[in-house]
Amino acid sequence: MEEKRMVEINGIKMEMDMRTAVRVDEFKVGDNIKVLDKNYSNQKLYDGVIVEFLNFKDLPTIQIAYFERDWSGSEIKFLNINSESDSYEILPASAHEFELEKSAVVEKMKLEIESKKEEAARLQNKLNWFEKFYGKYFAKGELE
Repeated sequence: MEEKRMVEINGIKMEMDMRTAVRVDEFKVGDNIKVLDKNYSNQKLYDGVIVEFLNFKDLPTIQIAYFERDWSGSEIKFLNINSESDSYEILPASAHEFELEKSAVVEKMKLEIESKKEEAARLQNKLNWFEKFYGKYFAKGELE
């Protein structure tokens, strides 16, 4: 193992002595975290919360809820991280870094539920219209 390694963080190069540099993180359910998604050419960073520790015998796993934000708002997604998850890294986040508010998430989810209800009602109306006007051209058994 090499004794010293160059590490670049935000354009600043630092020489780390790998004999003494140790990273130990302690997490508990409910901790705010940062999730680094390395799947894309541009790595993405998300705010998240540890939901559960899944103590599988062969592959202990941390389940995380994270918030993916884009132009349309925030979406809650879930991620399972274990020793085989080399596309993701997690780090502790301080409370002031976690800028998503519970009320904003709840409101967004309620709006999405209403939107889906409206979409379901539109589809039901289309089905009713189809059965009423086009149903007479099909045999009775074909529509059921």
